[in-house]
Amino acid sequence: MKILVTAFDAFNKEPINPSLMMLEALPDELFGHEIVKQVLPTVFGESSALVLQRLSEVEPDAVLCLGQAGGRAAITLERVAINVNDASIADNAGKQPTDEPIVADGPAAHFSTLPNKAIVAALREADIPAQISNTAGTYVCNQVLYAVLHYLSETDLPARATFMHVPYLPSQVLEKPGVASMNLDDMNRALEIAIRVIGS
Repeated sequence: MKILVTAFDAFNKEPINPSLMMLEALPDELFGHEIVKQVLPTVFGESSALVLQRLSEVEPDAVLCLGQAGGRAAITLERVAINVNDASIADNAGKQPTDEPIVADGPAAHFSTLPNKAIVAALREADIPAQISNTAGTYVCNQVLYAVLHYLSETDLPARATFMHVPYLPSQVLEKPGVASMNLDDMNRALEIAIRVIGS
């Protein structure tokens, strides 16, 4: 199986993005599966265009997108992406869209097609906090997931896709009292477990 794994660069004045660190630590082959890695800019439009280009080039069997959801206490698998960009903060290019559709005349939402609940169950069995999330937000993460799922719904590429959000790292919350975090080792384990489930 060929699995495309994406992650974002740092954003919102954070010096690091744990999703990018997870991607960098990921081997090119895991459990017998070929891993294709792609870093995405945290920029509306550019990130979705790049991931769709890679989808067309690579033609993977599965797509696992990674991103940071600062403030969440668990690994979260996104159930749905909605057709709207509505940013509470600017992206890395200074863009801050409000109530803009991702795909004009596209469906209101697309549901993830990889086994989110099986991934969550496997993570919990490994003592990693995990849960299903019913919102990928309305920032760049949601745009990428919607773009991927919409592309797959409109083409004959038989790939499945989902999005996995991860918390802050402990170093990111030193000046954020009471905000949850997770260590990088557990995040890396979570990614490997997710890939094992996807490939099973």
